[in-house]
Amino acid sequence: MTSRWEHLLHQKPIPLLEHLLDEVARLLGAELRCWPLNVQELDVATGRAFAELLAAGSPRPPEAVFTEALRLARWDVEHAPEAADDYFRNRRFADAGLTEAHRSALLLVSRWLVEQLRSLGEATEGRVKSREMAAVLTRLERGFSVPASPAPAPR
Repeated sequence: MTSRWEHLLHQKPIPLLEHLLDEVARLLGAELRCWPLNVQELDVATGRAFAELLAAGSPRPPEAVFTEALRLARWDVEHAPEAADDYFRNRRFADAGLTEAHRSALLLVSRWLVEQLRSLGEATEGRVKSREMAAVLTRLERGFSVPASPAPAPR
């Protein structure tokens, strides 16, 4: 008879980096489910633009804001600014049922995600690079039941 621990001993070990990325995605996913987002610091100009969204008791944006913000954050960490430019210039957020009124929430959530990932890169002294940051976003997308989305071809 095998003990319950033998099963664990025979499992393939999970590399530390993979475990870290899973844990980061889990923590960020939990924070994204809370509203308003916990923002540690904000410059005055940016704060004015997002003040209403960050106020206690502000209504949570539609779920599509979060899925689209994940897409925008991916383009940022993958250094594809032309994709984001195309997205806003051609109002592609409308394809997800969002309006111009959701633009601030889209920007806030995507910037928050990118800042969280960049701070992870800094905290790990550069060991977590763009590729791993994109992997965290993929894990988050799974948690929000959204397929990973490549950058669209510019039109």
